Amino acid sequence: MFRLYSLFVLVDLALLVIALIDCLSAEEYAIRALPRGLWVFLILLFSPIGAIAWFVAGRPARPVPLSNGTVWRPGAGFPENQHPNARRGPVAPDDDPEFLRGLATSRTEDENIMKSWEADLRRREDELRRREKDLDGERD
Repeated sequence: MFRLYSLFVLVDLALLVIALIDCLSAEEYAIRALPRGLWVFLILLFSPIGAIAWFVAGRPARPVPLSNGTVWRPGAGFPENQHPNARRGPVAPDDDPEFLRGLATSRTEDENIMKSWEADLRRREDELRRREKDLDGERD
């Protein structure tokens, strides 16, 4: 029984030391989920669960080999944007000349519609005034 407990203690100690060294030697920007100080606290206080959590959730992610032979590193952006002929993301409306041209044509179309509505409204008002004048002339 003593051997089993001593084995667990040694495994726990080794896991604790390895996790602590790995955490302290990792680049600060690459550590995931929590700040480094909090990871050290979790590793030391909640042994061996903290060390296991470090290896699962906090350790920097490994580079991923892509099918085209290049390697993508986490935090390096999206690999499809690395290609010189890659399609860029959406452009802001203020920077898109096609959108601005569409606004200009839309504005003239809107102005033409408003002018036709105003002319129609004036025609209807004139018609209504004539009818009211005719009705007032018949009442007298």
